Amino acid sequence: MPDAAKRRRVQRTLAGYFFISPGLLGLALFLVGPLIYSLWLSLTEWDIISPPVFVGLENFRTAFLDDKLFWVSLYVTIRYTLVAVPLTLVAALAAALLLDLNIRGISGFRAIYYLPAMTPAVASVVLWRWIFNSEFGLLNYILDFVGLPKVEWLISADVVMYSFWIMALWSIGPMMIIFLAGLHGVPRTLYEAAEVDGANAWRKLWAVTIPQLSPVILFNLVIGLINTFQVFTAGYLLTAGGPKNATLFYVLYTYRNAFEWLKMGYAASLSWVLFAIVMVMTIFIFRSLGRAVHYEAG
Repeated sequence: MPDAAKRRRVQRTLAGYFFISPGLLGLALFLVGPLIYSLWLSLTEWDIISPPVFVGLENFRTAFLDDKLFWVSLYVTIRYTLVAVPLTLVAALAAALLLDLNIRGISGFRAIYYLPAMTPAVASVVLWRWIFNSEFGLLNYILDFVGLPKVEWLISADVVMYSFWIMALWSIGPMMIIFLAGLHGVPRTLYEAAEVDGANAWRKLWAVTIPQLSPVILFNLVIGLINTFQVFTAGYLLTAGGPKNATLFYVLYTYRNAFEWLKMGYAASLSWVLFAIVMVMTIFIFRSLGRAVHYEAG
């Protein structure tokens, strides 16, 4: 009897592996394999045309010690991230709080707020190009209408980053939906208890809503940081990294090395540097802010 039970257990295990084997194969072919290959490429010099030449850690040494544009792109990306992440977090939370109100037709507004997230990135960038046009763009038309001077949104190196921060607000839909789901999970009894204690709306927000949403806030913070460090489409299509490298984002610089300058090995090393930066940053956030996160006792 024990042998029969053991055989059945082995058969169930083998059957389980059989059913998940397509997923494991896809994971190996399209994720693990390319990761290992890119790690090897980062240790080579390769222009796509000729065979790769092993150079060890030379690509990493070049990036940190000799490549000024590496530091420029990293600075531009960090500068964008430091404003875009808190800006989108606050905007998404504010939108979620408004859309959590129990009023007629609120479901339609939720769909409207999420629509930009469903718009293809290229189409969104084309739309923003017209909005930011210095001569006949919508934004400058509004400024001119209220008596303010026009702004060279995509031409001035001092102003162009503000355009990207404004565009970041366009993509708050996914964050907002996650916040909205978190708000629906907050026990209403906590609000009732706060009202009994005489708490107003502002006090309930800080004493009840924010602590209860802390896991969601942490999740959105980490995802926001990862996404902003990988911004590419807007920088490539709107400004191509200009003016004066003011929007030379890290991934855009990596793309140029790979597909414009045919430095595939160097581009692979830049990708691994970005991976290390994001991983260290994520670990730091979880360790420093994880204690402040309130998890509901199971």
